[in-house]
Amino acid sequence: MANRRWLLPEAIEDVLPREALRIEAMRRAVLDEFIAHGYELVIPPLLEYIESLVSERGQDLDLRTFKLVDQLSGRGMGVRADITPQVARIDAHLLNRQGVARLCYCGSVLHTLPAGFNATREPLQIGAEIYGHAGLEADIEGVRLLASTLDLCEVSVSRIDLGHVAVFRALTRQAGLGSSAEKELFDALQGKDVPAVRELVAGIAEPVRTALQTLPELYGDRGVLDRAAKVLPNLPEIETALSDLRRMADALGDLPLSFDLADLRGYHYHSGIAFAAYCSGSPAAVALGGRYDDFGRAFGRGRPATGFSMDLRALVRLAPNGGSPGAIAAPWPEDDTLHAEAQRLRSLGERVILALPGHEGSWREAGCDRILVRQGNRWTIESLKED
Repeated sequence: MANRRWLLPEAIEDVLPREALRIEAMRRAVLDEFIAHGYELVIPPLLEYIESLVSERGQDLDLRTFKLVDQLSGRGMGVRADITPQVARIDAHLLNRQGVARLCYCGSVLHTLPAGFNATREPLQIGAEIYGHAGLEADIEGVRLLASTLDLCEVSVSRIDLGHVAVFRALTRQAGLGSSAEKELFDALQGKDVPAVRELVAGIAEPVRTALQTLPELYGDRGVLDRAAKVLPNLPEIETALSDLRRMADALGDLPLSFDLADLRGYHYHSGIAFAAYCSGSPAAVALGGRYDDFGRAFGRGRPATGFSMDLRALVRLAPNGGSPGAIAAPWPEDDTLHAEAQRLRSLGERVILALPGHEGSWREAGCDRILVRQGNRWTIESLKED
């Protein structure tokens, strides 16, 4: 039998030098952007007890989380599928601040199944969260930071969809749907399956029946909010949700906003405004975010919370590829003057690789495109002439 030890599990892959360098450069740039806005970096653990990673409000996470048994305690553990609940735990239980806390993070997560076609099961999740402020000002800051971050990554945003989970919740509550019927309707709306929605709401009294049938059509520009006000029932939760979305539109009018009242991703997780960013070249959202108030209650202290996250690996593949910066080969034999020149060049931001003896003709594959050449008492840089 052939040796197959080099094979990796499906949807798990190595990151090779050229792409790894681009990912690391983007990671540093994005975290620096977050920190410049006052966000503090935290690094949660890869493993936790399963009850900390999956809560009642994180039903979707339960299916995505790899589970195992801790050989020390005998308790069930999980490999994180999302870092956000961990950051909520840190805010609620460890920091225990009374005022606003802005936290950011970056790390690998692991999914039992890929999120979509050609998606990895090991995204590199990076994100920013605001705790302690219930007002829309925090949501507005989050969307603005997301937009500026994508701009920094040179990923052109085609649209940022805004929605509000209170609309669907208010309608299903008014309809008196049980959890099973609500889940069926939720799945149909997520799939934009209008015939299925029509069938599922057939027995619901008006005006809620028509409102639920209309939800998949309530997407587009700001005019959607005016349409929604006319066709949806005058329920307090819906009026507040539409008012929140209008205020977001007023504050973020310079961004390419659109509205989708049937987009319910993270429905069990979110508590208010939800948003997703899209760019040309990717049918899937490149960033997801929204409000998830009181999530920290599971850890002893509920707080207002909002934020967003992205997969750095996906972002790098969407960003322009400027190519890796070349390196300079420092020729053998080494001496003090060569080391001094190499160090000087490194201090200027150059990559300088010491050319070990016996490997002539192979330095271009190591990334070198130039070479140091001694001319008398001086060092000069010339193009590397290797076939």
